[in-house]
Amino acid sequence: MTKPILVKNTKEMLTNLNFPESIKVADLGCSSGQNTFLVMSEIVNTINLLCQERNQKQPEIDCCLNDLPNNDFNTAFKFITLFKNKLRSDVGSCFISGVPGSFYSRLFPRKSLHLVHSVYSIHFLSKVPDGLEKNNMSVYITTSSPLSEYTAYLNQFQRDFTTFLRMRSQEMVSNGRMVLTVMGRNTLDDPLFRDCCHCWTLLSNSLCDLVLEGHLSASKVNSFKIPFYDPNEEELKEIIRKEGSFQINDVETHGFDLGHSNEDCSLQSLRGHKEAGCIRAVTETMLVAHFGDSINIDTLFSKYAHHVSQHTSCNIKTTVTLVVSLIRK
Repeated sequence: MTKPILVKNTKEMLTNLNFPESIKVADLGCSSGQNTFLVMSEIVNTINLLCQERNQKQPEIDCCLNDLPNNDFNTAFKFITLFKNKLRSDVGSCFISGVPGSFYSRLFPRKSLHLVHSVYSIHFLSKVPDGLEKNNMSVYITTSSPLSEYTAYLNQFQRDFTTFLRMRSQEMVSNGRMVLTVMGRNTLDDPLFRDCCHCWTLLSNSLCDLVLEGHLSASKVNSFKIPFYDPNEEELKEIIRKEGSFQINDVETHGFDLGHSNEDCSLQSLRGHKEAGCIRAVTETMLVAHFGDSINIDTLFSKYAHHVSQHTSCNIKTTVTLVVSLIRK
């Protein structure tokens, strides 16, 4: 879904900057699996292919992988050979580096970045908002949450995303490009509404199952909240406009179903286990840090997979993927 916007903005960046001799690209929230280099290889191939088409010299490309300091960069670097095998055989010089740190802080020298990419990362907040009520057995906003909970999450996202934009504005060159992919939500009259198959609703239900079975304490579940916010398109655009450093170039909204939309709907169990695996990859470290040895992760996500399979026919889905590209003014 993001590829057309990413390719388009990479080409426009190159053309508008008159094909610089060196290009610095940053992937923020790179993780450490086999797909770490997936987008970076697309960017590098796009750059070199356009240079060939326009009879321009191949640039040196500095590929910077960013994630939090506890990310497994050693595993990520083991896939460099796989990354280079995906590149066109006639590419120019390409350099790989790891940049540990929070993207809510400065990561790069001033005016050094030409292209920034981030997928499914900036919806995670720098911290859980202050002042949340801890008595509703839910890890995130639900229809039954007080309006103050939505306000607390929105305010935290506004602060964090504004900081994110401000940091990148200092690091990027004028006319540089940024492509961001975010979990968001459809605009509805009720800002508290999250559908029955929302990923955090299903996680809450799965944790409640463990409480009912005596495997977890209710007080421990009550105190667990996800540092996350799913903005709608207008909330996202308003923060960008207010911060003022970037011009919005593209905005697209796509459905969100963790990559199994083309599967046979009769394969409910398979769909459940695939989604459970995705959410486990994102949340396991948070869950273990909070619950410690008292939680059985395998059991929890078996229950999660079951809850997914019970909601495969849900037609009122609020979660969407928002893809936005920005131009540094």
